[in-house]
Amino acid sequence: MTQSTFIIIAIDGGAAAGKSSTSRGLSERYSLMHVDTGSFYRATTLKLMEAGIKPSNDSALEDGLASLKLGTMLSDNTASITIDNWVPDHSIRSQAVNDNVSHYAALPKLRSFLLDYQRSLADLARERGFDGLVMEGRDIGSVIFPDADLRLYLHADPAKRAQRRAKEGISDSIEKRDRIDSSRKAAPLQVPQGAILVDSSELSLDEVIEKVATMIDSIRSS
Repeated sequence: MTQSTFIIIAIDGGAAAGKSSTSRGLSERYSLMHVDTGSFYRATTLKLMEAGIKPSNDSALEDGLASLKLGTMLSDNTASITIDNWVPDHSIRSQAVNDNVSHYAALPKLRSFLLDYQRSLADLARERGFDGLVMEGRDIGSVIFPDADLRLYLHADPAKRAQRRAKEGISDSIEKRDRIDSSRKAAPLQVPQGAILVDSSELSLDEVIEKVATMIDSIRSS
């Protein structure tokens, strides 16, 4: 693989495992378009909640999703979802969304609704002249891009992750979210077969980025 070859990096892991910070760091270092798919589920969850659509109401969910128009806004290296021309803001990090996002994200209809949109972002990255795409989430290496050039699963001790979450001002249960995300029938949170496990419990952000950078450099020089 040459330096100019487009590269796709898939980063999975639970909440506060370091996915976003690592992805942003790699994006800046390698001119990759950064995509945080967790924000997609948060934004869609908020829209469905605002419409009064509960996860248990299957028919209303299908109609509600069909009515949503998805778009993309690019800010620097980060691609964000837009829904009916609305650009998600801090409201997707509210306690109400924190408490409900895993329940909505477990719905096969919602995951199917976002699948093609997420995959299409690789084409957008190419069109915009990026050298690759780094996408983070919970099913990127297993479902969205199972053939990605590099598939990583970031892990950290639950206590460490809870501390990181608290620093962000978020008070959801890390272990509860992991249980919900890992046990859902559609695209469960798991270590994709063949993915590289990176434990960030005792590593600084810079150390994690350097560890992954070594892998990327190896791929690009092969």
